[in-house]
Amino acid sequence: MLGNQLLMSAVTGWVVAQFLKTLIDFALNKNFNAERLVGSGGMPSSHSATVCGLTTAALLKYGAGSFEFAVSFVLSMIVMYDAIGVRRETGKQAKLLNSILSENPLKLNAEVLQEKLKEYVGHTPLQVLAGAILGIGLALALNSCY
Repeated sequence: MLGNQLLMSAVTGWVVAQFLKTLIDFALNKNFNAERLVGSGGMPSSHSATVCGLTTAALLKYGAGSFEFAVSFVLSMIVMYDAIGVRRETGKQAKLLNSILSENPLKLNAEVLQEKLKEYVGHTPLQVLAGAILGIGLALALNSCY
């Protein structure tokens, strides 16, 4: 497993992005939130770091004309488009619904109101770009190890 350049580039991208995301959240909120170690959303995008690490490693190992690069490139485009678009809109909707639920116009019981919808599920374009740059940079750095 450690000898698989593509896998290690992808996994390293995810791990480093999650660690950075946790540090940034701690610096901004002055509070350690363990959920940031594995949660989605935030800066940098771990999804983008993961797929861009994979794609860059595929490019370096197999070349731009390879099947491996083509598949990983298409995967990267889908993941990053989704992170900016669909998942970001889901987060906006969750924020609005949480706001409405906090007013409790439907007279819901306390147990239902405790379950807040997750608002940080998507990314801004800057967060996706930062994740992509991180993943590419890590894959380039790891390439020298293989």
